[in-house]
This record gives sequence, C-alpha cells and structure tokens, in this order.
Amino acid sequence: MPQYDAILIPGGGVREGGELPSWVKRRLDRAVQLGAQTCMITLSAGTTHRPPPLDKSSFPIFESVAAARYLIDAGVPTNRILTETQSYDTIGNAFFSRVIHIDPQRLRRLLVVTSDFHLSRTQEAFKWVYSLTPRTLEYELDFESVSDAGIDESALRGREEKERQSLADLADLTERITTLRDFHRWLFADHQAYHAVHRGFGEKKISGATLRTY
Repeated sequence: MPQYDAILIPGGGVREGGELPSWVKRRLDRAVQLGAQTCMITLSAGTTHRPPPLDKSSFPIFESVAAARYLIDAGVPTNRILTETQSYDTIGNAFFSRVIHIDPQRLRRLLVVTSDFHLSRTQEAFKWVYSLTPRTLEYELDFESVSDAGIDESALRGREEKERQSLADLADLTERITTLRDFHRWLFADHQAYHAVHRGFGEKKISGATLRTY
C-alpha cells in the first residue's frame, strides 16, 4: 500500500448523542485499518438537509468531531487527528480540507475513504477542487470505498438516485470553474450552503427513506 500523508474521511451523518451511522463507522474503521502512522482528517460540520443533534450544553455536534471521537476510541492518537468543521456538502469537504489543512501542512499524497454510494461524486468533487489553480502542490489523490451493507434498500436506492443527479450538476461546474478565485466567488455567492444571506438549510426537498442516509 502507498504511504499517504493523510487519509480524509467525508462526513455522512450524525445522530443524537453523537452516534454515527453504520456507513460512517465503516469508513472510519477502514481508515484506521489503513492508517499506520498517517494523519487522519475528518470532514464536515453537518448537512443542509437536517438540523444537527445537540450536546448536553445545547451546542451542535459536528459530524467531523463525532468522527474524531470515534477514532480516538479506536486508539488513534489525538495528535494524528485533524477536524474540518466548515463544510455542509461534498464540494465543501474538498475545498475546506484543501485550504484549511492540506495546503498549510503540505500534505501531498492523499487517500479519501467514503462509501460505495458516495464514491463517484466524491472523486469528481475532490479531483476538481484539488485541480483548481494556483496549486502550491502537485497532489496525488487516491480513493477507496467501503460497502453499503446495512443501509435499508429503499433508502439506498433513493440516495443513489440523488447521487446521480448531483453528479450531473457537478459536470457543468467543473468545466466552467477552473481557478480558486472563481471557485471561491461561486461558493460564497451562489452555493446556498455558504451564502451569507440566502442559506438554503432545510429547503431542499429530501425526505423519507433518502433522508435517513444523511
């Protein structure tokens, strides 16, 4: 196996009390299995599709922080764990991981571990964001997915369809936006998860079984 500078684990939901869904635990377990002495970077504040659970002091539980605690419980030293608590989608996972951790620490060889249902969009989003110019590093990006076993079949079908739609939307963006400056402008002016005023939390009509995968 190649020696990676960091393993990145996208968020995939968090439940009451900081409990993680089975598919997120599977990503983290695989990262631990592969990690050796590698830096682990857990990603995501949460999702726009549902409000976050709150801790005992009524503060939100970030997905990446819940994931970091899971890694600590699995024996990963705290000095090998970094969290990213700004993103609310896969595109944000890629952008904020790059500008907050990867570039400042000059982490070049990267592995992203996610779920089978999420792999195609994750690959496209990360390859796009990490190709934006100017680049301070020549990144080496690898991807690995873990099984979707245990996800309710109707929920998985709905999520796979949502992933196909989002992947199609992503294709137009990757052709239009090729620089960090233009991406930054688009993210904070047009993307409703990050817009200063028109933040689209709860506005996307995802419900029922599909919502259970967030």
